[in-house]
Amino acid sequence: MGRIKEILEKIKGKKTLQVKKGEWIKCPQCKTLIHSDELAKNLKICPHCDYYFRMTAQERVNSLLDEIYSFDLFPELEPIDSLNFKDTKPYKDRLKEAQKKTELKDAMVIAYGKIASKEVVLGVMDFRFMGGSMGSVVGAKFVRGAEYAIAKGIPFIVITASGGARMQESILSLMQMAKTSIAVERLNKAGIPYIVVLTDPTMGGVSASFAFLGDIILAEPNSLIGFAGPRVIQETIRQELPEGFQRAEFLLEKGQIDLIVERKNLKKTLYTLIKQTQGANV
Repeated sequence: MGRIKEILEKIKGKKTLQVKKGEWIKCPQCKTLIHSDELAKNLKICPHCDYYFRMTAQERVNSLLDEIYSFDLFPELEPIDSLNFKDTKPYKDRLKEAQKKTELKDAMVIAYGKIASKEVVLGVMDFRFMGGSMGSVVGAKFVRGAEYAIAKGIPFIVITASGGARMQESILSLMQMAKTSIAVERLNKAGIPYIVVLTDPTMGGVSASFAFLGDIILAEPNSLIGFAGPRVIQETIRQELPEGFQRAEFLLEKGQIDLIVERKNLKKTLYTLIKQTQGANV
């Protein structure tokens, strides 16, 4: 509220107030107006009610890596419309729109850098890119990220945010579930720590493959995590679902994830886990 009062004092006597688009954001939970700078400083958590806004891939990388050697190790990988798919509009057009909106080639980036003194490969999904859907490029980047981590002998950390498989790529998208699962097995055989952080939402083919294959599975508070959505399940089985079904807290209670970590503590928690899995030397 201090920021609002400060601005009101400055505009006394003025007839109009010029506000830039996106400068003020309304929290969908408590309905409070938050200045974008204040929200960014607070890691996109509402300072009034602790609502978690979704983060972009760039914001995730910046918030977790103290040194960034590469934001995306494989920028040359771009999606193609192998099936000439069209629903209400051509897939090619959807890709162009998503790329323009996000300034990303696809829904995942593979970053390389350091958390404190520890080198890591960091895979980050961006929900803004067609709902973070997993197509051929997401699968290819995941596999290359895993291989890079094996070659370097450093942990592979993946932050998920996805609605599931990309329908516009049909069977090619579903094949990525097996492809990424095989890459996780290679990590296991090489003894490379694989840590997954589930964020809101993590659903569909992503949750049914690499998202739940981590050596350690973390989640942000209140994240929606599952395969099919709660409404679809309820209409299918025609039964009332438990309160909080498919939320991170429910999954922790049932033993499906290892730990819920607040966003402000995530970097510290990851660093601690890396030290424990690789030895305490820093």
